[in-house]
Amino acid sequence: MQPLPEKLPIFVAPPVLRPDGSPVLGRVLIANRGEIACRVIRTCKLLFITTIAVFADEDQDSLHVQQADEAICIGPADAQPYQNIKALIEVAKSAKVDAIHPGYGYLSENASFAAAVAAAGIRFIGSSPESISQLGDKRDAKEYLSKNSSVPLIPGYAGRDQDPADLEAEAEKIGYPVLIKASAGGGGKGMRIVREKSEFKEALLRCTSEAERSFGSGHCLIEKYIESGKHIEMQVFGDGETFISLLDRECSIQRRHQKIVEESPSMWLSSSMRQEMSDCALEIARLLKYESAGTVEFIVDIEQKKFYFLEVNTRIQVEHPITEEVVGVDIVALQIFVAAGGKLASLPELKTIRQQGHAVEVRLCAENPFNDFLPCTGTMSVFELPKESETGWKHLRFETGIQSGSKISVHFDSMICKIIAWAPTRGEAVSKIIFALKQTTCLGVITNQIFLQRI
Repeated sequence: MQPLPEKLPIFVAPPVLRPDGSPVLGRVLIANRGEIACRVIRTCKLLFITTIAVFADEDQDSLHVQQADEAICIGPADAQPYQNIKALIEVAKSAKVDAIHPGYGYLSENASFAAAVAAAGIRFIGSSPESISQLGDKRDAKEYLSKNSSVPLIPGYAGRDQDPADLEAEAEKIGYPVLIKASAGGGGKGMRIVREKSEFKEALLRCTSEAERSFGSGHCLIEKYIESGKHIEMQVFGDGETFISLLDRECSIQRRHQKIVEESPSMWLSSSMRQEMSDCALEIARLLKYESAGTVEFIVDIEQKKFYFLEVNTRIQVEHPITEEVVGVDIVALQIFVAAGGKLASLPELKTIRQQGHAVEVRLCAENPFNDFLPCTGTMSVFELPKESETGWKHLRFETGIQSGSKISVHFDSMICKIIAWAPTRGEAVSKIIFALKQTTCLGVITNQIFLQRI
């Protein structure tokens, strides 16, 4: 019998130092809120980096504000301050920061923001403006890869002609069912599955209007919808010269085209397909001389045993903790290391990347599973997470920006907490997740807590 794998320790890339011994990045502003801001702050503290939080007026008592070394208000919540490039740059300059970490969402994949940060003489802890521009729009990314790579693309239409009649004709050529997707989309917005021709016009209208509201562009692309598809992504990392794969995550369990359960490694991949997908992801990274963390998303046709490129996310992902748990690398620390000018080739810990054990993550959200998972608002009167000292369960991890008394606002994302479990086997990891969900107390707001236990 094979011995059960032990958990890998998580490697934290060291700070990059100047000749005088001072850190290149001594002060970092986090241009985000909630759990990802808290996550970045935690790694910064490990590296003795001073953290500067920004907050909307509604967030003045938030956890990320309390945990940061300094905090600056950037305006009212209804004015979308976390997307105000000018205000963020002004605050960063006044706070004399060395770098800005964008987190995920908001401006994390905004090439104009990345360029503005660089123009201000501040380092951007993320991808280059060029990579974001090249890959941020799904249509442009597919067009670029079709001409410059061997990456398999899903059958579909990604042209610039957006006449509704022409798009309907393209759907006919592809063959139903098809998936309409916003070119500039993300987070499940601007997407519709169309199974019959009679449904196409209304679905297209809904997609374009939703995309215009969410992303400022109603342009769409059409793809063949794969019924037996599994959503599997590859985590890559680069410094412009050296590129590594941190291997796969599976995110097939979704609601409203948004992920709620993720795991690593995927149980559907053979070792040969995992290697092929990893090689494809690295091909894209090399092609663009990619910097920082990136995720290449694929759809895997289980019946045909084929995989197709979906998109690249040029930022850290919500689900990055499960990769950290199974490969033993702090992805945020690696982002900071590369942004400071560090070279991946100088880190022997990255020479051999392997997955050990299994990790599962669930997203605990303020939403009503019995009302189409619509977000719920209110005050979280009691929020308590299980403690290892009380339960004896090891390798449970909680990423949250919520505490008792926190307000769940209509202005912000409904996610309350990410619960992550590592174990030697998938079954044990799932058991830990269910245990953690049962031991978590959420009072005051409707959540998907029971729903997650029953998946």
